[in-house]
This record gives sequence, C-alpha cells and structure tokens, in this order.
Amino acid sequence: MDDIGGLEVRWIQGFTNKTVEFVDNETVCYACGNHICFLRLDTKLQSVLQGPGRAIGALTASGKSGIFAFSEQKLSPSIFVYVYPELQLKNELKGTAQLDYTSLTLSDGGPYLGCCSSLPDHTITVWNWETAEQICTRPQAGKDVVSLVFNPLSCLQLCALGSTSITVWNIERSASLHVLKPSVIELPATDGSFAERLGPTSYPVRAKPPYFGPELPPVFTQTKLSTKARLTPSTICWTSTSKLLVGCAEGFLLLIDPVSRSVSVLFNPTTPDADPDLRQSSFQVLTLNKNSLITVGKDSVVHSLQINGTQINITHTWQLEGPATTAMYSPDCETVLLSSNTGQIYVLNPTRTNKIVKVLDVLCGKFAAAAWARTDKNICVSVRDSGELQLWSVDGMRLGSVSLQAEYAAVGTTSGNVLFVDLSREQEPRLVHQVHLCNTPVDHLVFDQEGNYLLTGASDSRIFVIDAKPSKKFSVLGCTVVPGPILSLSTQCIRDCEKVTVLALCAGQEGKHRDGRLLTLLSLPAKDLTGPDCVDRHGCLSSHVLQVSRYEVPHPLTSCVLGVSEVFAHCQRRKTLQRFRLPQDTAGLGSQQVVRLNPEQEVKGHPLGPACLVLSPHQLWLASAGRDGLLRIRETSSMERYTELQCHPCRLGGVRSLTFSTDSLTLLTAGCEDGSLVCTNLRIKGVEAEMNKVTQNGQPMAHFLKDIFNTENPVLTDLPRWSQESCVGSENPEESEVMKEENEKCSETKENLRKTIQELRGTIQEMLRENENVPAAERLAQHELNLDVEGQRGLDAMVEQEATRVREEIEWEILAKRFLRDVLKRQCWDSLKVKSRSVKGFHCEHEVKNYPLKERTEKEVEELQRVQNMRKIEMAASTQCGLKKTSSAREEEQEEEDLTAESGVVTGSFSAQLGYSNPYIYDQFIVRTTEQKVNQIILLQDVIHRIKTAFNAEFDAVHRQKVQELNHVRERNRHIREILLELDMRQELWEPSLTNSEWPERLFTVDDSEIKAEKYLTPEQREEEERKELEEQKHLAAKGDNFMKKGLDDMMDGLLEVKKEDILKIEITQPEFALTKPDSHWSEEEKKVYKQYEKKTKDLSEKKEKYKKLRETEMKRLQVSTKDATKGFDETLTKLFEKKVKCEMTIYQEKLKITYLVYSVILEEEMRNQELDLKLKLGKTLAYRDEREEEVKRHEEEVELFLETYDTIVAEDKLLDKEFRKEFFDVPANVVDHLYKLFKRRPRVQKLRTDNKLNLFKEQSLWGSLAPDATDKMSKAMEEQDAPENTPEGLNPSVWKRFCLVRRVKIESEHKVNINSLTLAEMQKSIQERRAEKEAAQQEINNLSDELESLHKEKNRFLMDIMVQVIVKQGQVYTTDETADFPEYVLLHKGVVEDLNKTIRMLGGQNIASMVQRKDFRKNTFLLEWKHKIMTMQIEDLNNKARDIQRLHLSEERQDYLNKRDLNSRVSQQVSVLEKTIAFQEKAHLHNVQRYKNKIKELKKQAAMKAEKNAVSEQQLPNMQVTVAERRHIDEAIASEENQAATEGRHREIVLRKNLEDFARAQAEDLVVLWAELERLRMKNFPSLDQLKHY
Repeated sequence: MDDIGGLEVRWIQGFTNKTVEFVDNETVCYACGNHICFLRLDTKLQSVLQGPGRAIGALTASGKSGIFAFSEQKLSPSIFVYVYPELQLKNELKGTAQLDYTSLTLSDGGPYLGCCSSLPDHTITVWNWETAEQICTRPQAGKDVVSLVFNPLSCLQLCALGSTSITVWNIERSASLHVLKPSVIELPATDGSFAERLGPTSYPVRAKPPYFGPELPPVFTQTKLSTKARLTPSTICWTSTSKLLVGCAEGFLLLIDPVSRSVSVLFNPTTPDADPDLRQSSFQVLTLNKNSLITVGKDSVVHSLQINGTQINITHTWQLEGPATTAMYSPDCETVLLSSNTGQIYVLNPTRTNKIVKVLDVLCGKFAAAAWARTDKNICVSVRDSGELQLWSVDGMRLGSVSLQAEYAAVGTTSGNVLFVDLSREQEPRLVHQVHLCNTPVDHLVFDQEGNYLLTGASDSRIFVIDAKPSKKFSVLGCTVVPGPILSLSTQCIRDCEKVTVLALCAGQEGKHRDGRLLTLLSLPAKDLTGPDCVDRHGCLSSHVLQVSRYEVPHPLTSCVLGVSEVFAHCQRRKTLQRFRLPQDTAGLGSQQVVRLNPEQEVKGHPLGPACLVLSPHQLWLASAGRDGLLRIRETSSMERYTELQCHPCRLGGVRSLTFSTDSLTLLTAGCEDGSLVCTNLRIKGVEAEMNKVTQNGQPMAHFLKDIFNTENPVLTDLPRWSQESCVGSENPEESEVMKEENEKCSETKENLRKTIQELRGTIQEMLRENENVPAAERLAQHELNLDVEGQRGLDAMVEQEATRVREEIEWEILAKRFLRDVLKRQCWDSLKVKSRSVKGFHCEHEVKNYPLKERTEKEVEELQRVQNMRKIEMAASTQCGLKKTSSAREEEQEEEDLTAESGVVTGSFSAQLGYSNPYIYDQFIVRTTEQKVNQIILLQDVIHRIKTAFNAEFDAVHRQKVQELNHVRERNRHIREILLELDMRQELWEPSLTNSEWPERLFTVDDSEIKAEKYLTPEQREEEERKELEEQKHLAAKGDNFMKKGLDDMMDGLLEVKKEDILKIEITQPEFALTKPDSHWSEEEKKVYKQYEKKTKDLSEKKEKYKKLRETEMKRLQVSTKDATKGFDETLTKLFEKKVKCEMTIYQEKLKITYLVYSVILEEEMRNQELDLKLKLGKTLAYRDEREEEVKRHEEEVELFLETYDTIVAEDKLLDKEFRKEFFDVPANVVDHLYKLFKRRPRVQKLRTDNKLNLFKEQSLWGSLAPDATDKMSKAMEEQDAPENTPEGLNPSVWKRFCLVRRVKIESEHKVNINSLTLAEMQKSIQERRAEKEAAQQEINNLSDELESLHKEKNRFLMDIMVQVIVKQGQVYTTDETADFPEYVLLHKGVVEDLNKTIRMLGGQNIASMVQRKDFRKNTFLLEWKHKIMTMQIEDLNNKARDIQRLHLSEERQDYLNKRDLNSRVSQQVSVLEKTIAFQEKAHLHNVQRYKNKIKELKKQAAMKAEKNAVSEQQLPNMQVTVAERRHIDEAIASEENQAATEGRHREIVLRKNLEDFARAQAEDLVVLWAELERLRMKNFPSLDQLKHY
C-alpha cells in the first residue's frame, strides 16, 4: 500500500446531531461517519480526525483541558482519549464492555472519564485516563442511563440521567481505594405532588386492633404509597452550588440537592399562575452560567431565565428556525452553542449581542448520490433521500449560489422520472425539465465522456437514450431492451471511432436481482440519432444504429465498469475483483448470440459487499467501495496492489456511491446510512511525470467540453422553470403523428366492424322474439342461442367461480358463527348440570329463578371428602376426650359448657333453620389456623351447594306442576272450545304458555317461521326432497285404493262406534200438508198430526234450552276450575318465592362468612410474607454490618501503617530543620542566620490546605488537578529564587548552590508532608464514613428486630381475636360510637350493665342453691324409700329364683354340653348325627309316601263303595223322609208334657257336658304353655344349676 501512495481525507460533510462538545473556547467537535469533525466558530474552518476503528460510537470532550474521547463500535470496544489541537492519542482504555458504550463524560477537575456500557453488563466505570486504570466500577447500574455528567466542581460526583430516573453517584476514596455510592432521586408525580416520606420503621402495637385485622407497617406499604405516574426527566444541568437543575418532558423544572436528596419544583405548568410562555415550551435543553439559565423548548424558542428562589423571570427570548436539541456554554461561559436535529449549529453571545449566528447549515439525512461537476471549478453535487440537492465547493463549503458554464444535474426518481436541474443561475438551483420514462425507479444515470448522451437503467430491463444537450430540450432518442433487470451501467466514448459504448450488467432469475452473469454491450454512434431510420414507431432503436453484443461470465457479478476493450467487475460470491478482455472481432456474431468470457485476472476484493467500481477519467486507476466502508484505489495495470481508507462505518451500511473528479485526484463518497459525504485526496508516489502526461492528454477533452458548455449555456439559462402546467402539451409530436396515422388507416375497418356488430345484435334479438312465440316443444333453451359458446362458458365459469367464492365466504362465516355458538353453548350451557330457568306466576308478578349449577369436579369432590374425613376424625377424637372427663370436672365446667353450647348455636346464618347445614362445619369460635379456615371455606361452599340443590329440587317440582297446569288448562280450553262451537258462541280464551326464560331449550331451536329468507338447497338436498314428495304421492295413491277404509270414512267418519246425536242439531220436520195446504183445508187427522208436531217442537226447544244451560254451566265450571287451579299455583309459587328469599339470605350470609375467611387467610399470608421479608432484610443487614466491620478493621490497619509512614516523613522534615546549621558549619553565623531566613521563605503560590474542617469530598476534587500545577508553579518560583542574581552579597557561589540544593530538598519534603497529610485526612474521613455506615446498619438491625417482634405480637393477636358473624334480631340496634345522636334511647356504659348482670346472677345463684338444697333433701328421702322397696323386691325375686333353681331339671345332654370344652368336635359330631338323621328321615319319608299312596288307593276303593251305597240310600231317601214325617206327626200328636220336661233335662245335661269338655281342653292347653315356659327357664338358668350340681 505504501508503494503506490495513500489516501487522505480532504473534508467531510454531514451532521447526525448525536453529540456536539466544546474542545476549547472557539472550537466544537462532533462525530460524522467514521470521523471526528472540528469546527472553528469564528472562522468556520473545519478539520477532521479519522477514527482508528471502523465506526465512531459515543463522544465527549472537556473544553477546559482540551481533551476529547470517543469509543469505537465493535465487539469489545475501546475508548480513545486525544488531546486538541495536537490530535495526539493520550491513551486507549480497554474495559469490560462487550458490545458498545452508551455514554461518555470527562471531568473538568481531574483526569477522570466516566462511561456506561450497553448490553449485557450495563456497567458504569470511572477511569483515570492518564494512567489508563479503572478507578471504580459498578455492574448492572446503567440499564436505562441516557447520559452521564460530572459535577464541574467535583470530580468525585457523577450524575446519571435515565429514561425515568436520576441517580447521583458519589465516588468515595481512601488512598488508592475508590467506591461508587448511589443516591437515587425520587421524582414527583405528574401533578407535582410528592410521595409521602417514611418515618422510622418502628411500629407500635395498638391496644385496640382495627375491625378488619391488623394494620400493615409502613415498611410494607411504602411501595403502595403513590401509584401516580412520575415525571420523565429529559435534561440535567449542574449549578454553581453543586445542585441539579432538571427539565422534564411534562414541562416541569426541578431543583435537586444531591446531599439531602430533596426535590423542589421551580416551575409547575399545571398551576394557574404559571407563565404561559414557559408553559407552551417545555424544558428540553438546559445550560447554566453565573448570570442566567438558557432553556430550549419544543417550539424552537430559546429563553434566558433569571431564577430568584422559586421565582422565575424571562429576561430574553430568541426564535430559531427549527427545534434545538443541544445547548451548552463554552468553557469561558461567553458563548452559547445551539444545535438542531436538521443539521444547523447556532452561536449566541448574550454578553455582546442578542443576535443568533448560524455557523453550520449542512442539513441532516441520508445521501442518495453525489457526483462531481465537469468544470474547472471542481464543484460537486449531492442529493439526499428527502429530495434536497446541495452544491459543495472543493474546500467542502456549502454553496448557496454558483455561476457555472452550461452546468446542470440529472436526477432519477423512484417514480420513473428524470429531473434536469439548472446549476448556472446565481440564485438557487432550479428545475428546468422533467421526463417520465417508466413506472419503476430509475436506478442508473450515466453520461458519456463527451456529454452526448444520458443513459438510464432500471429494473424494467429498458435502457433509454436521452440527448444530453439543452438545445435539444433533453429529448428521448430511443430505448432498447436488455435480458433482465439492470444492475450496473457504464460507458466509454471513443473519439477516434466516434462511438459511444455502453455496458450493462443484467440480472437473471438465478441472481434474484442481486447479481447477474449476463453482460450486454451496446454501441451507438456519437453523432445525431434523430434521423427517421434510427428508431421505429414504438421508440426502439433500430438495429442498423444500435449494435448489440452479449457476453456471459462464469460467476455472478454485483457490479462492473467498462474500460478500453476490457471490463472490471466485482464478484461477491468469490469476494474478488476480476478483469475480462473483450473480443475485438465480433462482426460475425449475431445480436442474440452469447459469448462466454473468462476472467483474465482475479484479485482479492472487499470482504463485505456488494461493492461499486469506478474508473478514473484517464483510465489508469480503479476505485472500489463496499458495504464495509473501505475505499480502495488500484492501478489498472497492476490490480494486486492497492491503497485503502476507512471512509464510512461498516455498521451503517458502508458506501452508497463513489465518483472521481475530472483531474482524477479527488474522490467523493456518500455513506449509506451515516449521512456523511467524504472528499478524499489521492497521493500517488513516483508518478509525477505520468500525471503530467495524462494532464496534457486531457487538455483537448477539456477544451472540447468548454466549447460545448459555451454553446449550450445560453440555451440552458433561457429555459423556463418547470411546473405542473408545463406537462400539459409536452407530448412528443412524433408519437401523436404515429397514433393519428394508425387511427386513419384503421378507421374504415373499425366502422365496418361496428356495423357488422349492430346487424348481428338485431338478428339475435329477432331470433329471441321468434323463439318465445314458438311452442314449448320447439322452443330452444337459453344456452342454445349463444353464438359464442366459449365466451358464454367463460362467463358461466366466472360467475360460478364468484358464486363459489361468495359461498365459501358465507360458509366460513357460518362456520365461525357455529364455532362461536358451540363455544358459548359449551361454556355457558353444556357445562351446567342444572340449567338456568325460571317460573312465572299466572296472575301475579312473581318470577322465581333456579340456581344454575355446574358439575363438581373430581378435585372439588376429593377435597370435600378429605375435609369431611378429617372432620370425622377430629369430632371422634374430641368425643373420646370428652368421655374421659371426670364427673366432678364436668360439674365445675357445666356453666361454661352451657355458654359454649349457646354460642355454638350462633352459626351466623339460617342454613341450620332451613335444614341444609353441614354437620362437619367448624364452630366459629374455634376457627383459628389457616388450615381450619380453608376447610371451613370448603364446607361453607358445600352448604351453599346443598341449599341450591335442595331449592332446585323444589323448583323443579313447581316447574313440573306448572307444566301440568298448562296441560290441564289446554285440555279445559279444548273442552270449552267444543262447547263454544256447539253453542255457536265466540269468546277469546286465556291460554298461557311457557316463556323463553321458563323453557330456555327452545332458544336453540330455530322455527321455520323465524327464517325470512328462502331456504337454499344443494342439488343433493333437492334430490332428497323430490324423492320424499314422490314417496308421499305414492303413499296417498295407495291409500286412495283402500275401498273399505274409504267406505268407513264416508259412512261413519272413520269410527267404529255410534256417534251421539247432538241435541242442538236435531230438527223436527214440519208436516208436508202444512206447507202445501192452508189451515182451513186441513182434515181432522191432519190437525191432530199438526198438534203433535207443535207439542214435539215445544218439547225439543225445552230440551235444547236445558242442554244449552247445562253446557254453559259446564263451561263456567271449567273456567272457574282453571282460575282456581292457576291461583293455587300462584300461591305455591309465592311460597317458593319466600323460600327463595330465605335461601338467598342464607347464601349471602354464607358468602359473607367465606369473604371474611378469605380476607383473613389473605391477611395472614400477607403477614407471613412480611415476616419472611423482614427476616430476609435482617439477614442482609447483618451481612452488610459484618462487611462494614471488616472494612473498618482493614482501614484502621491501613491508617496505622500509613500513620507510621507519615510520622517518619514528618520527623525527616523536622530533621532537615535541625541539620541546617550543621550543613553550613563552615559559614559564619550571621550568614547562616540570613540563609536560614531564606531557607524558611516560600514564594507566593497557591498552597494546599490541610484543614480537616473542610468538606474533603467537595474540595478534594481540585487536589488531583491542582497538585501537579502547584508543584510546577513552586518549581518555577524556586528556580527564580535560585537564580545567581538572588545570591546574598559576599556569599560564595558554591555555598549558594549548596544552599539551593538543601532548600530544594526541604521544599520537596514539605510538599511530600502536605500530600501525605491530605491522604491521611482522606483515609480518616473514609474510616468515619465506614463507621457511620456500620452504626446505621446496626440501627437498621434494631429497627428490623423491633418490627419483627411487633409483627409477631400483632400476628398472635390476630390469630386469637377472631371475627364471628352473628345474626341479630330485627328491631335491635347496636352501636360502638358513643358520640352518635339517638334522642329516643338511653346510653349506658357497658360496665354498669355488666355489674347489674353480675349481681343478678349472684342472687339468682344463691336462690337456686337454696332451692337445690331443699330439693336434694327431699330427693334423698324419696331415694331411701325407693331403695328400700327395691331391696325388698330384690329379696323376693332372689327367693323365687332359688326355688326355681331347686326345681330345675337338667338332662344329661345339657350337662354334657355344659361340661364339654371342645365345641368344634361337638359341632362336627352333631353335624354327622344330623346328616344321618336327615338320611333316615328321607328314607322314612319315601316309605311314608309309598304307604300313603297305598292308603289313598284303598280310600279311593272305599269311596267308590260308599258312593254305591249312597246312591242306594238316595233312592231310599224319599220313602224314608215320608216315613219320618208320618212318625213325627204321630209323635207330636201323642207326646205329653212329661216327656217334654224330660227332654229339656237331657238337653241341659248335654250342654253342661259340652262346657266341661271345653274347659278341660283349655286347661290342657294352659298346662302345655306352662310346661314350655318351665323348660325355657331351665335352659336360661343352666349355668347356676351346673354350679349347684358340684355341691
């Protein structure tokens, strides 16, 4: 690189408005691209420092020391510290930042630099830039830091401005140890109010706890004190008293004291008396000097303010052109610098003038392109993305007006226009012409070297050729089409051949418009192309004028440039520069034939592309610039060597455009995203002779261009300014003529076509009318009349496609609505086990709703089961413990248990009265722990569920009753309608029905009557409907063929029963003669018949009247029955409504208890969290105190060691005083005294003060900077005193030199003592700070311990003092406020009532005790009598038992059973015996059955014999009856009275005998019962008998 020369930046233009800083009183610096620009405010001269890296990051400067620093943008960036104006690197600071630095600041009072890094560490670091050492650092402290500012009066105080906060960092140091201590400033709310200041953290325990639980200590509620939005700081400024002025985005101005962290509001825009001028413009920028405060607001207004306390006065106001974003005073506080975000820098000197001077106006924004004007003045033109066009001189000055010869600029736009701007006027540049070429952006604009043509390229693959001369009005000569979008365009003008060669790089489909492999070479004549054969009718260049050659390269290219018979290109894929040699002989090749080119040379290219290539005008140098921001210059003859310069940062896109000046010694580059324009000079070594030759060869071209400019300049200046009206009538006349000729040629053909179409239209309409009149069989369908079947099919397909699209949209919409319906139904309906419905009354306004319920989840059921099981165990345990109590203790606690039982009844709700209470619910007085409260909540929820379930059951019964009543009403109404029809009456009947709320299921069913639109049927549905209709017709036809059913319908209306004849429809037919004959001609017989007719008619009318009254009575009965039934239902509904009210009350009561319990659980959890928080804080504070103790011990050891060193230094200094006279023992005493006076004398310079009463951390800021200065001044003063002319008279010069050396040693010793004394004071101050921190930590530990103890007491009190819900009877009023006004009541103190109740209870207890005593005495008497009777009866009972025992008989079997021990063997033995017995019984049973069968046979035989005998007796019976009757008559006739008495006697004997037999039979049965009872008693008392048997 050094062999061929180098590149140096000549000037740079651009302004990003990131940071503008003073480096001295008259110079400011700012970052522009990859450079630091220095601007002299008085001369407006600019100097540039190129950054050492590839991009500039944060920038800061100190105007008092002339030091500026900036960071680079890369991984692990460094900070570079330079000195101005030497621009020498003082140091490079390599910190721990990984990505970037967000803010830098330099201290005016010492060699300190503060920086804040970005992600991921966000570290604030303070450096000593002289030694490149980190003084102190604080990770994760700069997360939202926007800027850092050192206190100008103290280098140990640093303010960090955040996006929402302000933090002041104090640097505490002890010897070489530095520590950053933060002080966070709490800003007020947006309404100007301040958060409440917290007092001491101690929290006393209250004697009376509040109603809803304990109050939280302030330490736990400090985060909830202020929920208002805080002010947003936007700018800060240090004052002369080390305070901070803060401007807020909301328009507030604050004053902050960093020591006390107090904030005062100087200006509040929300107050009514606020200044309207300050209210309209907020404080966006602040800068302060000793006289006034300069503020800049949003409305581009600059105010000078005078602040007296809290009073603010505007002393002066200035108006800027645009809003300012930076304002600062110069180091001498004379000049105010203002900068805007639009690229202007203003200067204001309030002490000299009130006029604002603009020193820089370069605008802001990205540069779209830049180019050199081809004149001897070397003027360059730039265009920004926003559309601003600017002119720059060779020195980089922006030119407001220029005077050039035939100068204009062509600008391509994104809308496809080419704008021609005149640059020759003395006024501002003006637009003189505009050409619209295409609808795509114009990407490339190229002039040929002689200025004949202007060629354009775009992504539409067309190249337009425009005449570049203003005299031709920039006419479009023609265009040509290339194969693909144009990526690069370059030209070469060969004067000898009078040809202009154009090279276009085209992108194929493979490159996707980023790179391409096709090169198209176009050759145009340098002469005029306006001949008639040059272009065709469509504006395309003809083939005999335009020669086309096509080439293909092996690798895709991103850019290329055309040289003399060669092509230079950049390949991004290979990251190389390539040279291609064009073939000379191409006469035999066609325009469509593609020639393959291989690279002749390939060298290393740019690492980050794509890159743009430019050839110098003399074709000797090749310049390349890429996205990496590097500018590289090569010789075309040897491309391996190059020189490079980092012009633009690679992180902002690198270079966008590159161009050479006409002398090939200057290059102009425009950045892609950095908004900078860089002018670079090329310095080539050892090519002066070649450059002179090139300059001589370029003289003819310069003279040729000058002649052209002289010719075209008058024409250009005469062109009018372009306007929108100029577009009208600016069409090309040739194009108009072509269109006119084509219209004239085709006019006859068009007319014939119109006539033919009209005739066809008439013919078709006539055919349609004829088709409508023909018979239906001959009529054609609509589609058969279509002449254009394909067109009709296309239209049908289009219509069908549109219909399909609309149908799909409707289907998707329906599907979405169905999905929404399903989701809502699933969540709000299907998920409910009990659906929501209501019941309304028939005649009342009551409406009762049920409780919608969801199915309990398995988790809820398991949780309820768990709680119930737990309660069962607890209740069983408490019952078991209750059984173990002694009777004496039970008597003592009887009264307390009664009170507890009475309290347990107070459940706080009506659930027990309703019968829905859960038996496992806790008593309210024992619910204390969190687990019990959670379990109680679950049980109460179960109670609520039970209440709702039980009510829903009753509701369902009532709902079913209403449905039944509705059915009954409908049935009665049906009967009433029959009666009305029968009576031929009309009456509107009341027929109620279920509403939607009572029958919600029908809301999911859509009736056909609700659908107003016609139902759309798909072809499949339509076929299904037709099939159903056909089946219905067949069914009706088959039904019509059933003659039997048809006859039944005709004769008996389809019923196989006789209908009862309606009496109201019966009519008696009048005799025929009554209609045909008059009354006088009637015969007697006819008169009788007519009388009978009248009688029947009268009887029938009476029957009809009776029947009608009967039906009316029935109808009224039905109506009354309906009314009574509905009223009865309304009464039932009223009862249900009352039940609902009670259930609602109960549910709300249970929910209230649940709410109290939940609140209690939450409060208990909060207290638990508070306890954990306090313990955590206590642990951290203990650890912090221990750290402080260790630091204090370590510092004390360091101070002791340093104190020893200090004492040694002081002793050595005193020793120098003592040894002075010994040092000059050879000098007379009077001379020694004079020398001693000179030895003690010191020059008048600034001395370092060592008074410990000073605030070291404020005055210490000057020590680091003044100590070297004071030493230098002292050294200079001592050198003046040590001069030979100050030698006392008569003193030997050798003695004077020796004296000067001794005095110099003494001064150095004193300076060392002073420095060490300051260090000692600093260390002692640090120890005091650490001790204060330790004491503060100990105090915080005590406070936290007190807080923890008070919290424990409050928590215990909260657990013991529980809240109970009690139902109070209506009519009673309870109050705890003794100051309430109740005139109708008497207020008594609770103690009076309690004392009275206590006395009543005592007297009542005494009375009851005496009554109980008397009752007990009587009770004892009765008890003794009762015991005596019991004992007497027991004696009798025992005697009876003894007698029974003596009479008891025990069988051997029973004795054996009582004596045997082995029961199993006995049982098995009995089983075996039973089995044998069963077998024997079965055998006996079979034998008995057979015997009985035989016996039955014998009995049947006997029955047959008896039957024969009976038959004989029956035959003899009549004779015997006659005989008996005869003998009875005989006996009666001959019987006497004696015989009658004897008969009666025998009858009495027979009756007596019968009675005795009955009595004997009853006695026998009683005896059997007694024996059974005796046997039972024997079995009952067998153990006692067994014992008696042993006696």
